[in-house]
Formats: sequence, structure tokens, C-alpha cells
Amino acid sequence: MELTSVIPLVLLVAGPGAAGAARTAAPLAHTYSIVARDSATGELGVAVQSHYFSVGPIVPWAEAGVGAVATQSLVLVDYGPKGLDLMRQGLTAPQALDALLKVDSNPDVRQVAMVDARGNVAAHTGPMCIPAAGQHVGNHYSTQANLMSNDKVWPAMAAAYERASGDLAERLLQALEAGERAGGDIRGRQSAAILIVKAQSSGKPWQDRVMDLRVEDHPDPLKELRRLVRLRRAYNLEDQGDNFIAEKKPEQALEAYAQAAKLAPEIVELQFWAAVSMYTNGQEAKALETFKTVFAREGKRWVDLVSRIAKVGLFPDDPAKIEQVQRQWSGFRAKR
Repeated sequence: MELTSVIPLVLLVAGPGAAGAARTAAPLAHTYSIVARDSATGELGVAVQSHYFSVGPIVPWAEAGVGAVATQSLVLVDYGPKGLDLMRQGLTAPQALDALLKVDSNPDVRQVAMVDARGNVAAHTGPMCIPAAGQHVGNHYSTQANLMSNDKVWPAMAAAYERASGDLAERLLQALEAGERAGGDIRGRQSAAILIVKAQSSGKPWQDRVMDLRVEDHPDPLKELRRLVRLRRAYNLEDQGDNFIAEKKPEQALEAYAQAAKLAPEIVELQFWAAVSMYTNGQEAKALETFKTVFAREGKRWVDLVSRIAKVGLFPDDPAKIEQVQRQWSGFRAKR
């Protein structure tokens, strides 16, 4: 088996200059992260924060029904896709990690963690990772960190993950937040990411992602990542509402739409499309109330959109119905 990196690696020689020799050849994703399998749902996830620009495309890897990988420190990105490939072929996480370490010419500078779909976990922290560096392997999860301000970061993450309640996304976020409170990256903070996939593969990877969110560059990436997770939850609720409408379950749909609006009240568009869905599926009275709220907040742009979506079949192309909705705007003037 041969490892090849997206960014070519120079050969490292043993000794104090080894890490420095590779600095120009590989991504320096010194960071802290967690990989985990939710024992209740089977979901697999990775979450990470680093003082490194756009850590999301480098460190976290996951595939539904297969496993999750975090590859960091002096990164060899190959551990992500190739680790998943080996686990897809039937190797456990420990077997996959061991196989890749054996063909890596520079394992001493790597930090990698893997969890497979059965909950087997493996982690490796090379002796040349910049301290403070280490890992904690727990039941169906692993926390790992390097270039930290102290050696309390990854144990704090593990303790927080084990104490946390809620879904996998919430538990992963709490682990990262605990790592930051414990001291975090000695350089500070810059980017973060969270990737969660379903327990079973549908054969359509784009449908198997529960969350795939990235903060590329931000003064407080964890706060921003939590905001994005909140918005993702709101949009998921909106989708649930649409599904309930399609299933002729209007009460459940209204509840889902209400929860979405409560979770992300700043996103007017969520309320607009909820109103469209309700109106076109026999919930006109509630829809008109929601349209009125939307129009009061952002006015004419959404009023004008009603007639436009009618032209493409997303709303009844009936002048009377269009006007009924547009009249919910205080600035509406009927055409003469």
C-alpha cells in the first residue's frame, strides 16, 4: 500500500529538524478534535477547532455506515479517505490505522483518530507532535490534541463528551467548548468544523450527511459553529414541516414550522416558505398570518416574490389568491 498526499511531502530525517523540514510540504493542522459514534443512533461524527485557516477540508472525514477519521498535526490527508476505504472493506478502526501507519514514512509527526461503524476506536499521537499533545480513547469516541497550551485539553474534552446530553452534534460541540475552556490551542483560534453522517449508507452520500458545517476564519469559531448548527437544525425542522404537509399531517407541520421559526427567528425566509407550503396545502388562515409577519419585517421583496413563484408553479397562479396574500403587506396597493 502506498500513501500519497494531496500536498507532496518531503522526506523527513530523524532528529530535531524533522518537523521543520516538512513545514513547507504539508498542512500544519495543529488542533484539537473528537471522533465519535453515537451508540443510540449509530451516527458517526468529527468535530475540530484549530488556529489554522479552513481546517474543515483537511481534518474531518466521515462516511455513513463506515466510520469517521480525524487527521491532524503535520497532516497527511491520506489517512482520511484511505482510512475510510479500509474500513469500508471490512477492517476495524484499529486495523485500518495500523495498516496506514506501517506504510507512512513519518508516523512520528502524525496525529490520527478513527472510529468505525461498530464503535471500535483507534488513535495515534506521534512522539514528534508539538506538545502539549495527547489523546484519550473512550467508549465509541476519541479526543486528541496537539500544540495545546497544556495537557488538560483532551481529558477535559473527553469528560465533557461523556457528561453531555442531547444529540451527537450537541455532544461534539460541548467537547470542543470544554477543550477551549481548558486552554485550547496555544496559538489561539481561527477555524472550526463539524461533520456528522448517518448510521447506514443510502448509496447517495449527499443524502447521508446529517451536518457538514465549516467556519473558515473567525475570531470566535466555536461560537460561530454553534450558531451554524442552530441554523441547520432550523432548516431541518422546516424540511420536516414540508414532509408533514406532503403526508397530510397539517398539525405536525405547523408545529415543525413553529419550532423552526423559534429556533432561528432572524431567518425570515424560513417563515416565508413555511407560509407558502401552508397556503398551498389548505392552511390558508395560518399562512396569511405568517405572510403578514414576514411582510412586516422585510416588506416588498417578499411581496413581489409571491407573484414570481406563482409563474413557476410554486404558488397558485390565480390573481385573486396572489392579491389575497399580498394584501397582508401594509404597503400594498392594488393595481388599477
